[in-house]
Order: sequence, then C-alpha cells, then structure tokens
Amino acid sequence: MAFGCGRSLGAAFAGEGAAAHVVEHARAAERAGIDSLWFIEDYFQTGAFAMAGAAAAVTTRIGVGLGVVNPYTRHPALLAMETATLAGIAPGRVVLGLGTGVRHWIEGQMAIPTPQPLGTLRECIDVVRRLWAGERVDHEGRVFSLRGVALEHKPVPPDLPIVLGVKGPRALALAGAVADGVLCSVMSSPGHVRRVRATTATARRDAGHPAPFPVLAYVPVSIGRDAVAARRSVRPLLARYLAHLHGQMILADAGVTEAETAAIRAARAAGDSGASLVTEAHVDAFALAGTPDQARARLAAWLEAGLDTPIVLPAGDADPIEQLGVIGEVLGGEALGGDVFGPAHGGGR
Repeated sequence: MAFGCGRSLGAAFAGEGAAAHVVEHARAAERAGIDSLWFIEDYFQTGAFAMAGAAAAVTTRIGVGLGVVNPYTRHPALLAMETATLAGIAPGRVVLGLGTGVRHWIEGQMAIPTPQPLGTLRECIDVVRRLWAGERVDHEGRVFSLRGVALEHKPVPPDLPIVLGVKGPRALALAGAVADGVLCSVMSSPGHVRRVRATTATARRDAGHPAPFPVLAYVPVSIGRDAVAARRSVRPLLARYLAHLHGQMILADAGVTEAETAAIRAARAAGDSGASLVTEAHVDAFALAGTPDQARARLAAWLEAGLDTPIVLPAGDADPIEQLGVIGEVLGGEALGGDVFGPAHGGGR
C-alpha cells in the first residue's frame, strides 16, 4: 500500500546501545510485524544514515525512516545523495524526515549559522526533489547555492516521501503546503495531534493538495502484566521531556501547565530525575503504558485524534526484543486497522 494511505505501526530506538544492537533490533522489528523503523539524529549521539543503512541491509519489508535530519549540517545536495543511496539499499522503503534541528547544537556548539528556518526547509525540499528527479540544478537561494549539481544515481522511485518534523503553527502550515506528512516529536498528545491535523488540513486545502497526508508521532511505550511497573518505567523519560519542553505549546496542547513543568525542571536542576512529579495524567497524555488493554485504550485516543502512525519508543528496563514482540501483538493489526507502509510507496504531495 502506498505511503499515506492508511495506518501503520513504527518503532525507534535511542540510547547508548542503539548502534550496537541496530541489526538485531531491525530483524526483530520485522519479525514482530512492525511496519517501519525510524532513526533519530540527535547531536552528538548516533548518525541516522549509518543506522538506517545497517537496518535496511538486513531487512526486506520494513519501511526505513530518517526522523529527522537537518539541512544545516547536511547540505541539500548531500541529503539528496545520501537518501538516494539508502533507497538503493532499500528500494521503495525509504522516507526522508527533515527538520531544523536544535539551534543550541548547530549554531551554539558547532558554530553553523541557522538562518530563516522555514525558508531553509522550503528551499531544501525544492532542491532535493529536483535532484531526485534527475535535474542538473543551478540554484542561488537565500540559504543555499548549487552550481551544476546532478546526482549520478537518482532514487527509484524518484519521488521519495518527505515528512517534516515540526510543531509550531507556521511550520505545520509549511508542512501541509509542501511536504508529504508530519512527524511529531515525543510528547505529542492526542490534543497536539488534533492541532496538527487542523493546521495542516487548512494549509493543504489552500495549496490545492488532495492527496492523503499522514501524521506520525514518537510515543514512549511500556506494556506488561504489572501495570504499576510498566507505567513507572516511562516516568523518567517523560520527566526529561517535560522539563526540556517547558513553556512550549506542545505541552499546553495536553493541558500541562508551566507550573507543573517548572517544578520538574527545578527537581532536575537539584540532581533529581523529576520522575516522582510525573503524574498519572502525564503518563496517559504522552505514553502508551500499562497492561495490554490500557495501552490499546490509550492508542484509540490518538487514532481518534487523527494519528496515522505511532512510532513506539520502548521505555524502561524490559528486554527490547521481547518488548517489540509484545508491541507488535498488542498495538498492531486490528488495533490500528490498516497500514501506511507496504512493499512500495511514493510521495503523496
């Protein structure tokens, strides 16, 4: 089934052992019936293209998503080349996720200027698509310049899907106008998904795009017979992001107040994880955690809000291979009622 034509289940892994175990995780995800694997590029942790290439080489069916890379540290010509190469390893299975990255990492630590974030994304998408289409590109834009650049090997198919990892109103409107979908960050509650749907739908209608527009989101997951333990295991991760996203609209979309996140920030600044301040309501808003029935019930709230693809982030100390099997059984199939990734897909803009 083509990208953007239904629901699917994705997975992602992060942390110290992600690179060392990427091959076994990829194989286990495919065995578990997971539809796509997504590779996060948070500086200075793991590189998305290397991880995706390793996973693509040892699988045959599963979709491979870059979620997300940015055009500041990777020039659009390099992005086009790297993604086309990945598509050669995994034909019909690759999705490029683009975002503007974290300014502190890029501009503050690497001293790479990050001008005009939305204009940069728009310009990057245009250049990448032209290169994929086989054009020899001469481009003098506000951010990028290319002089006679053409790919020696364009991807097959040439219209690979591009999703934007964005969350602000203007950025979501841009995604609706020029991209093939939105990849929502961790802490994307059903309330946030509803706002994403509404904003992108307006932009797509204004731009005259009738094709399906998938919304994907990273969601922490912990499923087990012991509901208390499973829900406890996601709290440290949620505390980290509640503190990190203090004051941002994505948390307000879930009804979280700045007083709540300020308390967690203060606890973390004092050396505590802040996990004890993560409430039951926080767990329900941002995670799929508890017994299988609890996880399915919460997934239904995301699907009703308009989420097409939950990308599960296994949390806690449970064996990730075992968790993948449980996740595939509990959250796949009938729990979703369709799939986005099939044996081949193309852009749906």
